[in-house]
Amino acid sequence: MRALPVDPTPGPHWDELVRFWEESDWPEGSKVEIIDGIIVVTPPPSGNHNDIADDLQRVLYPVIRRDWGVYQTQPVVVPTRVGMFVPAVLVAPKKSVREAEHGLLAAEAELVVEITSRSNANHDRVVKLQSYATAGVPLYLLIDRWHSGRPTATLYGEPKNGLYRVLDVVEFGGELHLPDPFGLTIDTSVFPLG
Repeated sequence: MRALPVDPTPGPHWDELVRFWEESDWPEGSKVEIIDGIIVVTPPPSGNHNDIADDLQRVLYPVIRRDWGVYQTQPVVVPTRVGMFVPAVLVAPKKSVREAEHGLLAAEAELVVEITSRSNANHDRVVKLQSYATAGVPLYLLIDRWHSGRPTATLYGEPKNGLYRVLDVVEFGGELHLPDPFGLTIDTSVFPLG
């Protein structure tokens, strides 16, 4: 893992950090994010991680608006938190994604899904949770494969003052409901363990 600390306020240092993120030659297939002003490079996601992302993408397509897209590699920017994340799954307006110069502003997202890995679980549980809430992302779904030995799916919503309300929590095997505009029940029993 490589890290580059920067000044924690948006501005010239943020611009330099984003330029470095864009122009560097990162290991092929790695996931490169900016988390709290530090560039974090992690190995490619596991097969189980990718299967969960694929399962989610398949159930989301039939219920989303035609002018929205489902993305797995789209950077999401939260400059006030000095962050640029690459969520496992993102639902956002296609037009906003096309027009995003360095990454989609998080406030434009409709749903963000993060799937934990052993090495990044706390980033997803704490930093990204706070960042997405601060940005006003309406729904954040955390698929926590490493939660106290019992994998869970937690849906956060109703962001206010940088905090989310927990809307639903299920252990793998249960059903989790995404409210409107999705109106979708997700069967977590299809998610692979580990």
